[in-house]
Amino acid sequence: MCGGKHGDERCGPQRCRHSAGRVHGFIQPWLLLLLLQKPSHGYELMERLDMDEAVPGVDPGLLYRTLRQMEDAGFVSSSWDTEGRGPARRLYQVTPEGVDHLHAWAARIERTRKRLDRFLAEYKGRFPGAQDKE
Repeated sequence: MCGGKHGDERCGPQRCRHSAGRVHGFIQPWLLLLLLQKPSHGYELMERLDMDEAVPGVDPGLLYRTLRQMEDAGFVSSSWDTEGRGPARRLYQVTPEGVDHLHAWAARIERTRKRLDRFLAEYKGRFPGAQDKE
């Protein structure tokens, strides 16, 4: 989901053809939710994603690339945090456009959940007890 920021009029916040994959796509809503809780640095976000098992073992390169893409799209903003020891770090926070994007994600996830529920109901109807074998 891109919010139509790349110039393709066929895309919009409800349906985007430009996702870079399932993990990349799903990391965006989680980052937005975590950043709504509190502005954070990239490393802290990576730890929180892993701790909450939202996106365990996320690749740091993917995380920072996604944050840059989200900033380019206007969904997050960043500023340099020079407090404390060590080098300056980027502190990310959600923008109003990011909140709108999160609402679009939630609607998309809800539609996907309903389709998955229908699939599982059909599957369980055809193969009763199959999940007990796992």
